[in-house]
Amino acid sequence: MIVSVIAAMAENGVIGVDGELPWRLPDDMKFFQRTTMGHHVITGRKNYESIPDRFRPLAGRNNVVVTRDHAYAAPGATVVHALEEALHLARNAGETEAFIIGGGQIYAEAFRAGVVDRIYLTVVHAEVDGDVYFPDFQEDAWAHTWNEIHPSDERHAYSFTFHRYERISGSNPLSRAAS
Repeated sequence: MIVSVIAAMAENGVIGVDGELPWRLPDDMKFFQRTTMGHHVITGRKNYESIPDRFRPLAGRNNVVVTRDHAYAAPGATVVHALEEALHLARNAGETEAFIIGGGQIYAEAFRAGVVDRIYLTVVHAEVDGDVYFPDFQEDAWAHTWNEIHPSDERHAYSFTFHRYERISGSNPLSRAAS
């Protein structure tokens, strides 16, 4: 099973502010939906709760919420208490590609554990204020395999670029700062 991270990040590393995305980029949301549809999506509790109620759980995907709170309930999603448990669940279900969808803590944990094989990263060409950041990752441990540029327009206040990275076999994917 391929373990992928999917995220949108401003140029200064921000991925969230006050429990929300700091931008509205409809084409990025469509990319996220198209890429994760039919797969397991693994999220931390705070990130799960940041998804608007009307979209929770994310339709057409097996939602897995990771939390230390053993009393936590997420109707329509599976609740587990460790990232390893979430990955085991997806693997046992025959998943081909599981997606870690946030937030900052679970991204960092996945990189520290060395379980990430692929990164789908939307870089929003702006520096915005925020309180959640995408973890540093050692770029030379990853092969940049694809990108697609989207200019700003009447629906998108910022331009952005989709990127895909594949872990280079045998490399340590941890950031120098995180190791």
